[in-house]
Amino acid sequence: MATIKKPICTLGIFIVIFTFIPFIVTAQAEQRFESVLCQNMTTTTIVESGDLIIMGFESKGIVLDNSESKFFDNDTVHGVGLMTIEKGKMTGTFYNKHLSPNGDFYVLGGSWVGSEVDWKFIYGTGKFNGITGGGKSIRFTKGKPVTPGTSQTCSKVTGTYELKK
Repeated sequence: MATIKKPICTLGIFIVIFTFIPFIVTAQAEQRFESVLCQNMTTTTIVESGDLIIMGFESKGIVLDNSESKFFDNDTVHGVGLMTIEKGKMTGTFYNKHLSPNGDFYVLGGSWVGSEVDWKFIYGTGKFNGITGGGKSIRFTKGKPVTPGTSQTCSKVTGTYELKK
């Protein structure tokens, strides 16, 4: 009888190990990343009166991921938003769609006061399905507008993400 118990016990250990390994492999911890987003923005003034300016904008750009994983590298971006400048103070909200070279995409939304931008992931498809997290962005350069009503900028983007499987 003792010889039968040992193989059954060993078999039980293997079953437990191989049952939980797939869960350990698919569970991903929060990942940090740092990237650069360069974009061109076109603005449309809605209100310009006294100390109040309200503008809509559309932007297009590209992401250069500086993280080791390069998870977001070469994603192209299309964004829309509204900004208000009241008594010299700028605030705004925006939504961006980021398209990966393989066709999967994610959407993020954010807001800013002055130069401080906070954003979060709100949707994802394919490899971005179930993405959560967020971060901050700060512009580090702005060129002279190539045409009236445009701006060309690059921002440092930092944040975290987690993929739910």
